[in-house]
Amino acid sequence: MEGEESVQEIHAPNSICFGCGPANKDGLRIRSFKRKDVEHGLKMSFNTEDHHQAFPGMVNGGIIGTLLDCHGNWTAAMAIMNLHGDSEPPCTVTANYSVQLRRPTPHGAELTITSEVIELLDDRASIRMEMFANEILCARGEGLFVAVKEGHPAYHRWN
Repeated sequence: MEGEESVQEIHAPNSICFGCGPANKDGLRIRSFKRKDVEHGLKMSFNTEDHHQAFPGMVNGGIIGTLLDCHGNWTAAMAIMNLHGDSEPPCTVTANYSVQLRRPTPHGAELTITSEVIELLDDRASIRMEMFANEILCARGEGLFVAVKEGHPAYHRWN
């Protein structure tokens, strides 16, 4: 992954999304990469900063939710793109997602998030996400992400 471009950098270099926008200098700027072990899945690593803490030494739950949400959204976009054989992903938005915080997530440990498709339809995908710190499961989530059409406020957000 070092030296490799993420799906966000390839497909949405001008995005300002707080979680995944490469162009948002104040955002999290997650970087997701294709997994080799599943057909439709991504993997990412993330190192928190001091201002991502809820209390000393532990990551804020909202930051965890944002990491899972944006990573899951990109997993859906890439899966829908691959399903149709397109060269660019559709713009997808979160229809719903849930997060289970399994244990406190330590600040200072590299976080690894994996995702995979549980259901893939023509314009939407259900995604499962898991977040680990020191190889220990700290959070898991599921979400439904939907491709939007022209006229939706988010339609051109990745351009």
